[in-house]
Amino acid sequence: MSVLSWIVTTSTVGGLASLALAGSFALSLRASWVPMLVSYAVGALLGAAFLEILPEAFRLTKNAGMMTATILFGILLFFILEKLVLWRHCHAEDCEAHESHDHGRSGLMIMIGNTFHNFVDGILIAAAFLSDIHLGIVTAIAIIAHEIPQEVGDFMILLHSGYSKRQAILFNLTSSGATLVGGVLAYAVLQSMQGLIPSLLALAASSMIYVSVADLIPGLHKRTEIGATVQQVVLISLGIGSILVAGLLAE
Repeated sequence: MSVLSWIVTTSTVGGLASLALAGSFALSLRASWVPMLVSYAVGALLGAAFLEILPEAFRLTKNAGMMTATILFGILLFFILEKLVLWRHCHAEDCEAHESHDHGRSGLMIMIGNTFHNFVDGILIAAAFLSDIHLGIVTAIAIIAHEIPQEVGDFMILLHSGYSKRQAILFNLTSSGATLVGGVLAYAVLQSMQGLIPSLLALAASSMIYVSVADLIPGLHKRTEIGATVQQVVLISLGIGSILVAGLLAE
């Protein structure tokens, strides 16, 4: 398969798969499995960032200091984007997304933020594939892993905001198409701008680190019982292990 074919396939299949799984969890009793998916996603994101993406980014650059500065900039950037509610939905208890009825405002906010998020994911997937096929596969797996629990939350807020189940599915399906658009556009641009790939890989890693540390892990700390802690450690380890296995299989 060509690089473009890999980008199109993973962006399309990954988006549809995460949407289907998220919909099945959000619309069924299996929503209780979401905390386990979050733990697994933490491992997959951190594993992809530290074991695959960052080593490749440092291999491609001649300026390690600039690379670490890019990672730091990326973490600050994603913090600002989250503050502006462009990255994901509000998690605060007094956010309008938690009101009993907001006439669709929080649902619209979710779609705008999620579409932008998916577009950026497409760019990061394309940058990874242009660097190395196996790195692209690992990156796509990590992105899909964290999309599922996030999409479940988006479904819940859309339904809470007054949208029907059918509308929630259609809106999320439309939003997931932004991943493909971002991937194809990035492929066209980066073909003639290969020097941007190391920086984009650094941004990809910083986004995964930020989502894991700032958004997902704090939620895991809410469950302090020993059984839940052991389960979380095991699932995080499985997430890291799946990235190692995916990397070996893709070589």
